[in-house]
Amino acid sequence: MVRILPQTKAAAVNPLKSSQPLGAALAFLGIDGAMPLFHGSQGCTSFALVLFVRHFKEAIPLQTTAMDEVATILGGADHLEEAILNLKSRTKPKLIGVCTTALTETRGEDFAGDIANIRQKHAEELAGTEVVLANTPDFEGAIEEGWAKAVTAMIGRITRPGEQARQSKKIAILPGWNLTVADIEHLRDMVESFGLEPVIVPDVSGSLDGTVPDRWVTTTYGGTSVEDIRELGTAERCIVVGEHMRRPAELLHRLTGVPYTIFQSLAGLKAADRFVSLLSAISGAPVPAGVRRRRAQLQDALLDGHFHFGGKKIAIAAEPDQLYQLATFFVDMGSEIAAAVTTTNMSKILEKVPADSVQIGDIGDLEALGAGADLLVTHSHGRQAAQHLGIPLMRVGFPIFDRLGSQHKLTVLYQGTRDLIFEAANIFQANRHAPTPEALDPFRHREMPDELRSSSLARH
Repeated sequence: MVRILPQTKAAAVNPLKSSQPLGAALAFLGIDGAMPLFHGSQGCTSFALVLFVRHFKEAIPLQTTAMDEVATILGGADHLEEAILNLKSRTKPKLIGVCTTALTETRGEDFAGDIANIRQKHAEELAGTEVVLANTPDFEGAIEEGWAKAVTAMIGRITRPGEQARQSKKIAILPGWNLTVADIEHLRDMVESFGLEPVIVPDVSGSLDGTVPDRWVTTTYGGTSVEDIRELGTAERCIVVGEHMRRPAELLHRLTGVPYTIFQSLAGLKAADRFVSLLSAISGAPVPAGVRRRRAQLQDALLDGHFHFGGKKIAIAAEPDQLYQLATFFVDMGSEIAAAVTTTNMSKILEKVPADSVQIGDIGDLEALGAGADLLVTHSHGRQAAQHLGIPLMRVGFPIFDRLGSQHKLTVLYQGTRDLIFEAANIFQANRHAPTPEALDPFRHREMPDELRSSSLARH
């Protein structure tokens, strides 16, 4: 059984994780007409905004309550009220997602009570705008928990409760934070190929896909509509991607009775087969020819690529669900997980990671544990570690700011798994060291023992 090793260092040497508020804001960015609002100081928001802009290369709508020293001591309810009313009057969002930070959480304010008072006091002014609260202190959890908390909060606040008439073709999908724009677009295409109608919450593929609108939009544009979230109870089934999305799925089930199926990973032949089989069972339709063709292409890629993976040692640093996805992918290809580092120990999925141990830590731990590995797998902050160790780096996760197109990288189902095989195999090939003559012939230039040398000279 895998051992979970706790963090013992007093400080992070090279941070691996991003904060809970950032994860919650990312989820709110997947809603059409939304405005994430950090309830804290300007610095918290500025840091998250810089990471978002560098990763997505887009204009990111993100605001702050701008808590100062006085508000920090006396309470930030007035700042929160002013920020919400200003956003409503100036940007007219359909949803304001409030993400708390360590500054306000440490003080122990009653955020839910404050927002309830603001809604009641300004009911007419806030008409047409949902205000959703996600409690996301920086000092615990990471981007994974923040994303899940925001989705849970949106379902709890907006979704209409009670058993409702089900639409047999409607499928709700709750994707994990680590699914890229390309992943979510591919999921939608796959579901639609079976004649089903997917509702994806949240849907960053509509809001962070690089589309340039024909006019300036002050909120998010594209993504899941608030009305779609409200009517989630009419879905025939909910498909959940990632263990961290179990809680919002359970809440949706309690509120509306919609059954759910969890996929802890969608990478790999078995996971993709299970997903496709579920869609076929729900729709009653056979698997389309195009999907069968992509499966055959993956089988060929598995045959072509496995030679390059056998015996390779992989060092991975990622959020728990992404760590599990990547580790199982490499092990299935015949590699060995030499080092596994993650951000928090709050996920049960860590118990299933195919490694001897999982270290809760940072990129510094990855560098220490990954010496001698054939490949480092983490985000862009791992580039210095890769350089120090002389090991190639495969960039995954968030943030990736030194490469273009990270959001359009496909990593799930048949086609995404095929692309992962090619990417990793090409890295192995590009960094392959040609054997020297000495390595091929270990007896070359070997010193001859004295007795053999004497015998040889006597014969001549």
